[in-house]
Amino acid sequence: MPPAMTVTGPVEAGALGHVLPHEHVFINLLAEYRAEGLLNDATRMAEELALFRQVGGATLIELTPAELTAGAAPDPLGLYRKIPNPTPGPPASRAAATVHELRALSAESGVNIVMGTGHYRDPYLDKNWFDQTSVDEIAEGIVRDLTDGVAGTGVRAGIIGEIGADRWYVSAAEERSFRAAARAHNRTGVPITTHAARWPVGTAQLDILASEGVDPRRVIIGHCDGVNIPEYHRDLARRGAFVQFDLIRGADEWETASRVNLVTGMVRDGLIDHVLLSHDVCTVKQLKTAGGWGYTFIRTQFAELLVEAGLERDEIEHIIVDNPRRALTGG
Repeated sequence: MPPAMTVTGPVEAGALGHVLPHEHVFINLLAEYRAEGLLNDATRMAEELALFRQVGGATLIELTPAELTAGAAPDPLGLYRKIPNPTPGPPASRAAATVHELRALSAESGVNIVMGTGHYRDPYLDKNWFDQTSVDEIAEGIVRDLTDGVAGTGVRAGIIGEIGADRWYVSAAEERSFRAAARAHNRTGVPITTHAARWPVGTAQLDILASEGVDPRRVIIGHCDGVNIPEYHRDLARRGAFVQFDLIRGADEWETASRVNLVTGMVRDGLIDHVLLSHDVCTVKQLKTAGGWGYTFIRTQFAELLVEAGLERDEIEHIIVDNPRRALTGG
């Protein structure tokens, strides 16, 4: 298998270990979560990554898009920047300070961090810029992040996403973002990961990407556990895509049990190769240092619940080690 690109450089596929494929380390979601939506404390996030490492975690995919990085760099002045875009015009890449902090955190914690690139979803997208910018121009910016590095740092992104749709349809601006991501993928071979929450919009997302020539096996449809429609999940998997259950946070027993059922159902139907698991940590209250589970729940409690539900431990390792390794590297 080819190596994965992390913020500290290429890492051989066999060294990726347990991968969390949809997480955030620095993010500004204050526009939606006024009290909890800012992760910008590098010291605290270093502790969270260390806790993940202590339970056997090895790799984390950090998917904060450019539109959610204003104010997310560990810089108090960032709090006063306009949300979501600090200035009109082309959306900036991640702030250089954020990129350098991710690299420093990875080196300090021993956790591999794969950084995403691309554009988020409505209402965060700058509609005027998307209206005035061609798909190929948008794609060119994504390719630069993947091949040259982000924000002039020389640190390369290793995945495209998370790119998304806000509602049950893909808007015009979102479609342009998806087509740009597809063209960047076609030039680089880097996988694409999406935001498809609350509605089964992953089908439309996959249709757009496939129309641009993207192999569904290189696509991860995110937040599938936020759409409790097993037939939808199976359809995506049978088309070849990865079905990502990434809202696994241990918030309550009912929510956790429903996700155990979703995972075991996919395995029973012979679709284990298409399942990915993550937490999507994006608010303060979800951190382990704030009383949540942080990045540790899947590796510990959730894995044990899957065993109790009838999965073998090697099947769980297949889901949390082998599947994300294939998703990242295409091997």
